[in-house]
Amino acid sequence: MYINFRYFIIVLSYKKGLFLMEEIVEKLKLINKKISKIISNNNLSKSPEIIAISKTFNLEKITPLLKFGHIHFGENKVQEAENKWSQVKNTHKKLQLHMVGKLQSNKVKKAIQLFDYIHSLDSESLAKKISIQTKELNKKTKIFIQVNTGEENQKSGIYLNQLSDFYKFCVKELSLNVIGLMCLPPLDADTHEHFKILKEKSIELNLQDLSMGMSSDYENATINGATFLRLGTEIFGKRNI
Repeated sequence: MYINFRYFIIVLSYKKGLFLMEEIVEKLKLINKKISKIISNNNLSKSPEIIAISKTFNLEKITPLLKFGHIHFGENKVQEAENKWSQVKNTHKKLQLHMVGKLQSNKVKKAIQLFDYIHSLDSESLAKKISIQTKELNKKTKIFIQVNTGEENQKSGIYLNQLSDFYKFCVKELSLNVIGLMCLPPLDADTHEHFKILKEKSIELNLQDLSMGMSSDYENATINGATFLRLGTEIFGKRNI
């Protein structure tokens, strides 16, 4: 009996691709179930939005989530995001794109044009450049101030004792649309304590949104009132690079 091995391999590859697509959506559904349970068990009023951190993943792997109706995606490099999402945003009008990586000054204009949210405002100089571009482009980009809750010298972010003055500078002097705070707790730290600190600061500043929690600690973040979770490997799996 003649067997067309090439056809057999193509069929297997196609089925494997479909399985991987379905697996990604199932992972998102499972995360949503876990979050719903946390919300219910802790009598919380609001469920956080999940930002699918799609950096380094191509559109083929992201498409299942788009078809499923997921709208929040995050990238950490402006150039990669521009190449990947520019055309997609034209066909998916509800898509919300989040800049979650460090934003370089020379990329601010492109970032404002492309992203709906910026999670990494970490200096006065960057705040000034964002202000200039948002006014020039007439765009009210939603912005999170990155807070260095661990006060680590090697890490970006505003220190806790400088946060109030920095927030006033951004809002009152620059008219930036600051909607919340973001943090990246120190490695091996008790993330619960850092999330608790960030929540307390958001209440002091009367801010509604908290961008905190990644694949390893999103449950802690949810308990502490996160409104946006940044999840990559939990949805897409491990990255190759």
